[in-house]
Amino acid sequence: MASFAKAVRISKSVNNVTKLITNLSLTSNANLINTTTLFRRLPTQSCALLHTSLPKFDLMEFFDDKNNWGKDEVKVGRNWKKDELRLKSNEDLHKLWFVLLKERNMLLTMQEACKRADEIFPNPERLDKVEMSMENIESVVRERNRAYHLLETGETGERPARLVSNVLGLKFVYRLRQYPIPQFMNNKWHKKHSFGYGGYAVHKFLRLYREKLWNAKRKARNRDTKHAITLMRRFPNLDIEALKEKYPLADIEKAKHHKKAQGHFVP
Repeated sequence: MASFAKAVRISKSVNNVTKLITNLSLTSNANLINTTTLFRRLPTQSCALLHTSLPKFDLMEFFDDKNNWGKDEVKVGRNWKKDELRLKSNEDLHKLWFVLLKERNMLLTMQEACKRADEIFPNPERLDKVEMSMENIESVVRERNRAYHLLETGETGERPARLVSNVLGLKFVYRLRQYPIPQFMNNKWHKKHSFGYGGYAVHKFLRLYREKLWNAKRKARNRDTKHAITLMRRFPNLDIEALKEKYPLADIEKAKHHKKAQGHFVP
């Protein structure tokens, strides 16, 4: 009996030791699990620092602010200039391009909505300012691309082009591209592109077209000269350099000696 009781005590002590070992292993595993989950949650906490875009408002993103509806004039700024855009990075230019694209879509939608409702579209020059800003961004990006390609390869990297004349004799820039078929075998290209002109009718058209351009230039020069003469008559101490800058087509030296530019004052 004594040996049997001793064997029972030994078995109980072994069971206690095994339970203690299992508890220690479970606690260590739990700590490991907590640490791993902690490290796994760290990236989600750091992602909260990233920038998120504004919430969307369905189709109302294509319309102007409701506070501007029904107004005759909306306060707006000027367009982006090239000198300002050259100071920005490529990433900022990319973001600004999409901002202007969204603004242009909104202005076109509002212009069409005002046209359908027979209302006045306030400040239509906003669309021109946005388009001028987008053109300036394209010019700045093209300058950077040319500089990069010239530095790396010694070439501009742009598509080659040449100045050609169409069937009416008007010159335009034709940008070359590659085709899988040689030019002398590409009948489809020859049907679509026909350079050069000839014939009496085309020469007459060109003569009348040049005459029209010359008359428009002459009228613009005379109009600027008359405006300059009027300003010199009203303001005898006018800055001549500023006048030349405002009216580059006018002959300011000839306008100063005109009798209508003297004014009603005693020299």
